[in-house]
Amino acid sequence: MNGRKRPAHLPRLQPEFYQGDAAVHWTLTLFDHGTGWLNDSFHGRFRELLLHVAAREGLVCPAYCLMPDHMHLLWLGLRRDSDQRNGMSFLRTHLKPQLIPHRLQPQAYDHVLREEERKRDAFAKICFYILDNPVRAGLVDEPRAWLYSGAVVPGYPLFHPLDEAFWPRFWKVINERREPEASQRKLPWRSSRPLPIQ
Repeated sequence: MNGRKRPAHLPRLQPEFYQGDAAVHWTLTLFDHGTGWLNDSFHGRFRELLLHVAAREGLVCPAYCLMPDHMHLLWLGLRRDSDQRNGMSFLRTHLKPQLIPHRLQPQAYDHVLREEERKRDAFAKICFYILDNPVRAGLVDEPRAWLYSGAVVPGYPLFHPLDEAFWPRFWKVINERREPEASQRKLPWRSSRPLPIQ
């Protein structure tokens, strides 16, 4: 392999943690923090692909943020057969040609939200953390000024998590669409030590 080590895989939880009504914060980073790919056209294609993943895997994305060299998104499952690992594989496969000549690092980083992080206020706080990335990076003065962020909830093209009316409407939609069986997962033991959000 030309003297280069094969990149180590990031640790993953057992598959059950990514299924059903799981809530997962995903981070996809470009090799060598490549830039120059982020524009309106890519943003439109990204939103289209999120809609396809939503339809295939029964997911909603209450917050995403595309940064110049990486991407953040939060998915929430609505069906018992929702599988975010399948969704991420589909998304990465279809993003690949959109990024040429850039490439994604071989594996996305994930943070599976714990029970306390799934409570409404804590959940919204994680979404705001994702949307605040451009402010922390010094790209804009306030999150709403960044053009490459939002939410993807099928049937609600104008939903944006920074709008005042978003959260009550979002939870209403989730309560109407979530299958009761989605939360009937038997999760294996998990360390009580929380992982940091990147």
